[in-house]
Amino acid sequence: MSCQACRTIPPVIATGYTPKGQFETLAGLNTYVTGNSDAQIGIVDLYDVFGMASQTIQGADLLAARLNAVVLIPDFFGGEPLKHEYVPADTDEKKQIIAEFVAHKADIARNVGVVTEAVQVYRTRFSSVRKWGAFGLCWGGKVTVLASGPNTPFAASGQVHPGRMDAADAQALTIPHIVLASKDEPADAIAGYADLFAKKEKEGHIETYSTMWHGWMGARANLEQEESQAEYARGYNQLADFFEKHLA
Repeated sequence: MSCQACRTIPPVIATGYTPKGQFETLAGLNTYVTGNSDAQIGIVDLYDVFGMASQTIQGADLLAARLNAVVLIPDFFGGEPLKHEYVPADTDEKKQIIAEFVAHKADIARNVGVVTEAVQVYRTRFSSVRKWGAFGLCWGGKVTVLASGPNTPFAASGQVHPGRMDAADAQALTIPHIVLASKDEPADAIAGYADLFAKKEKEGHIETYSTMWHGWMGARANLEQEESQAEYARGYNQLADFFEKHLA
């Protein structure tokens, strides 16, 4: 791109955000579709357990605008995500609700298969896309990294404030991968990824946003506060730079 302004996502809107895309049924899932339907870059955005939050939708819109890409957010939970009031799980009732949610709707292995198969539908629907990428927020990050091994349909992928972060997952990566961690992710897992990337055993980048909490780019994003809004924007710009490098 020709100028720095073109390399920056549009302004982040704190309140009263109006989505730029629309919903469409793809691969049997109600899916938020935003950006250029004739794009050469396609990105699958895997939300966190709180589902189609306004902050998550805005992030997809920002990436689509920055990259002239088509960005999809599939609704794996069928309109019934985990409710914010169940976290933290400080009662037996909340613990049971979360356990049932994780075991069924949010089952990791099942949803790895769902998103992998869905890409076949995306390729037909958006036939101009030459390369598909994916990234996930929290829960979606775990699904994404496990879908980034042998026979992956993606050309590049990433995790943002990853849920259930485990350095062992990085061992199976077969594509470039970016990790944007918060201050709350486990230090040993971060070190494991960093070591693999530093030794060039796997291609990727990891960075910790040391003042940000787990969820600062997803449903827990605080876009009313100046620093967190700026770090939210920086994170999506960093994702855009990474995908531009590996998908363009």
